[in-house]
Amino acid sequence: MRHSKSMHLLQSGVNLIYIRDFLGHNDCATTEIYARADSEMKRKAIENAYPDLVPDRLPNWEEDGNLMRWLNSLCE
Repeated sequence: MRHSKSMHLLQSGVNLIYIRDFLGHNDCATTEIYARADSEMKRKAIENAYPDLVPDRLPNWEEDGNLMRWLNSLCE
């Protein structure tokens, strides 16, 4: 329950200090055990830190005939 609550608070953008206080920890290091960034939070952090990393328009992989044939061959 503590892990779930801390994760929900962290995902909502609540500062780790407030989560620490809510859980009753003396040290943020203890809180970090419960509140870990999930993959979506990590993706957003990377996109915010490096906005030019992800292009505005992502390619449509279905238009690449060679790639689609190779992927379909893996399913056979």
